[in-house]
Amino acid sequence: MALVEKLRPITVEEYLEGEKSSDVRHEYVAGAVYAMAGASGLHNLIALAFATGLRQHLRGSPCRVFMSDMKVRVRDAFYYPDLVVVCGAIDAGAYYQTAPTLVIEILSESTEARDRLEKRLAYQSLESLQEYVLVTQDKMRVEVYRRIEDGWQIETYSYGDRVRFTSINYEAAIEQLYEDAQGYLGEK
Repeated sequence: MALVEKLRPITVEEYLEGEKSSDVRHEYVAGAVYAMAGASGLHNLIALAFATGLRQHLRGSPCRVFMSDMKVRVRDAFYYPDLVVVCGAIDAGAYYQTAPTLVIEILSESTEARDRLEKRLAYQSLESLQEYVLVTQDKMRVEVYRRIEDGWQIETYSYGDRVRFTSINYEAAIEQLYEDAQGYLGEK
């Protein structure tokens, strides 16, 4: 005999309360909860390089850099981007942000398809978002989706380029951003 179970979506309030005490991070989309996998060492090296450069650049400005434990809310979804920059007033006690200026996702085999489509489209629906960035782990490649007057454009950087985030007036050599990861990369 088949087993039949009734599935009930959880509320935003239930999700947020559960995340406060959970040992595992979860993303939330329309009442469904998805466990987040841990990140590789390479992923962490790249994330830290980006965070360090951004933090140093933004020091003294109204912008703040948050790392992977800060959620971003997009309508009925909560995502954990690898890095998020919020410019302007923030609630320092909040467990999520709603008005990011810049969001960075470091791609992995298990997250790439979702980062490229679902999350990109969700984040781009936020009026505050100016740039959505995808960073490849196994080679020097950074894709910046940038808001322009009549939509979005993509700018792709690779070895020898200077990565630009116009939303926060930031520029750095791609080799600097991948510096700690260079010995682990395949092609440049």
